[in-house]
Amino acid sequence: MKWTGTCDGVSSNGTESYDTGTAPSKPDGEHWKTPLTTTFPAMFKHDTSVRVRYGETDQMGYVYYGDYAEYLEVGRVEALRSLGFAYRRLEEEGVMLPVHDLRITYHQPARYDDLLTIRTIIAQVPSVRMVFNYELRNEAGTLLCEASTTLVFVDRTTMRPRRAPDELLAMLSVHFGR
Repeated sequence: MKWTGTCDGVSSNGTESYDTGTAPSKPDGEHWKTPLTTTFPAMFKHDTSVRVRYGETDQMGYVYYGDYAEYLEVGRVEALRSLGFAYRRLEEEGVMLPVHDLRITYHQPARYDDLLTIRTIIAQVPSVRMVFNYELRNEAGTLLCEASTTLVFVDRTTMRPRRAPDELLAMLSVHFGR
């Protein structure tokens, strides 16, 4: 199954798209309808919202660039929670999930009191690594940034990489047609 179409809803063929290009040149809200330039296979996605707090902004009133990593963490944690699989549970089972890398592209600044939507996308079934893709948008739907993080499943006792827990794989499998 391939995902294409427009983000203003699911199209008649059951597909959906994400604006993955550069900052939109259309009026606020109109870029949601921009066709997707990247086609994803079946995937899991989850949206969560956070409001920008004053302490997260700099003297220009923009969110400090380093704070975006915390927003991504909120998206990641809430996405897993929505599956019924909490980070805390991983830790209790002796599995750590450290960040291996973070890639981020800033398109527009977030500002104090903006309500941000963090879309978290898992586009492939994890093995030893789990890749999360993100889009952050403001209330007008303007794409503020795109990012990805790669996390590695690590056994707390041996400190060695390990496979993703079977239960997590089972919870994700319904989103990948397996």
